[in-house]
Amino acid sequence: MKEKLKLKPFYLSDEDIKWVEKTKENMSLDEKVAQLFCLIAYTSDEGYLNNLVHNIKPGGLMCRVMPTEDVVKTVSILQQSKIPMLISANIEKGGNGIVTEGTYVGAPLNIGATNDKEMAYKLGVVCGAEGNAVGANWTFAPVIDIDYNFRNPITNTRTFGSNPEIVRDFGAEFVKGVQENDVAACIKHFPGDGVDERDQHLVTTVNTMKVEEWEKTFGDVYRKSIEEGALSCMIGHIALPEYSKVLDPNLKDEDILPATLAKEITTTLLREKLGFNGLVVTDATAMAGFALPMPREKAVPMSIAAGNDMFLFTRNMDEDFYFMKKGIEEGVITSERLDEALTRILGMKAALKLHTKQQNNELAPNLERAKEIIGNPKHQEWAKECADKSITLVKEEKGVLPISVEKHKRVLFYNLENTGSFFDGNNVTEEFRKLLENEGFEIEVFNANKGMEGMMTPSKDVLGKYDLIIYVANIITKSNQTTVRIEWAMPMGINIPIYLTSIPTIFVSVENPYHLLDIPRVKTYINAYSSGENILKEIVEKLMGRSEFKGTNPVDPFCGKWDTRL
Repeated sequence: MKEKLKLKPFYLSDEDIKWVEKTKENMSLDEKVAQLFCLIAYTSDEGYLNNLVHNIKPGGLMCRVMPTEDVVKTVSILQQSKIPMLISANIEKGGNGIVTEGTYVGAPLNIGATNDKEMAYKLGVVCGAEGNAVGANWTFAPVIDIDYNFRNPITNTRTFGSNPEIVRDFGAEFVKGVQENDVAACIKHFPGDGVDERDQHLVTTVNTMKVEEWEKTFGDVYRKSIEEGALSCMIGHIALPEYSKVLDPNLKDEDILPATLAKEITTTLLREKLGFNGLVVTDATAMAGFALPMPREKAVPMSIAAGNDMFLFTRNMDEDFYFMKKGIEEGVITSERLDEALTRILGMKAALKLHTKQQNNELAPNLERAKEIIGNPKHQEWAKECADKSITLVKEEKGVLPISVEKHKRVLFYNLENTGSFFDGNNVTEEFRKLLENEGFEIEVFNANKGMEGMMTPSKDVLGKYDLIIYVANIITKSNQTTVRIEWAMPMGINIPIYLTSIPTIFVSVENPYHLLDIPRVKTYINAYSSGENILKEIVEKLMGRSEFKGTNPVDPFCGKWDTRL
């Protein structure tokens, strides 16, 4: 196995390999088991962190977004560990994936909408540079799922789109950009999300593709990022039944498992057929997609036996540690498979030069240096460029755009928003309204009347009173929320755009690109894909005609429906 460390993606020297081998030799069984775990931290509490470092001793830890000072403090404590830790985060949209002050470049779908693969490289650079500045060395990105199903509650704006070639090329560019900044990429979610309409957090999802179709799409996508040298790959709780049955003809339908537990997918397909030699990590194991197929006592060691090198998160650390150690002692995880996993974990740490940084006392991030890199002018300029190039005019009614205070002084404003937004303490639609008011528009925010038929606003009170109607939707897809659709107000959808044939109406979606499904006859429709400050400002610039719409559709915003094109 150690000879594989000289090959892509590790490229370790003989000295690096000596460190890997010596480290393994000096580890107790408990220390070996602990290296298999990547845990999660929601806090910078010193007592909690010191317990992790000195008692639990995990191989890695994922940081949630915190202020820069808190991340620096957290990582500085964690890297006092005997063996350097892998410090990870979901850094997929910019530095904001790890620090609150980080540069928010845009969602991957923003990048896809630019139709410029250099933008994917720039996103990778920002994610890598700002992550590295606070001590992160591993990002759970890029998401190279393909957004085939507009009903999927997870992929959506987290993908580069529905075109496999775009996803392939942009994903590889992200890998290049992030790893040039000493942060390991993690391509995900193998064997590919975006086909099913269900959520891995709640159920084991299924990629139903036939073998030939998968090879031309997801297979091609993964091969490109592997060729680029991606250091790691995350395995989703996704079954690939057609390929499983080809690789193991004895499998019955009831025996087909999510890839995290399926050796034929994680080892035979990913390792042997695609030739991936890097570190393999499970997706979060608290998800129902992992938990439903079998008892946890069996699933925990089986995930490593199937070919995963690291186990992401726990339901209960003590219990999962016991299950893993028991699996080793009982031979579920063979000594060879354990050695293989440890070799790749330590091998990635060595590829990132964590061992030499530890020897030189350089593992702890420098707060002043971090502040210089986080949100620096070049990164901010790239974020503005992304906003400019990605915002997409999907449909346009003749004569409506550009808008102006002279023609459209009086605006009726509809805000459609769920929880969760870019702005801390402010909702996105409110920020957008303020931008319009700053331009000189008179804005009246629509408030639904309470009550039933007969208590709605008479048409005569609307017609002639307003020059323009603007809808802004900030409705974000998220885990554990099976369906994300526009929920119209009572009574009987009182805020539905019923005046679109009488008053010029513009609908702007700053997150979900598929809202035409619920507003098919709106004639002017804009997709912005994310809700960053740069995005909102640039939308106004384009509405006012001071900037052209440059974005291209990275997915089918018409959702395959005929009436959405009307």
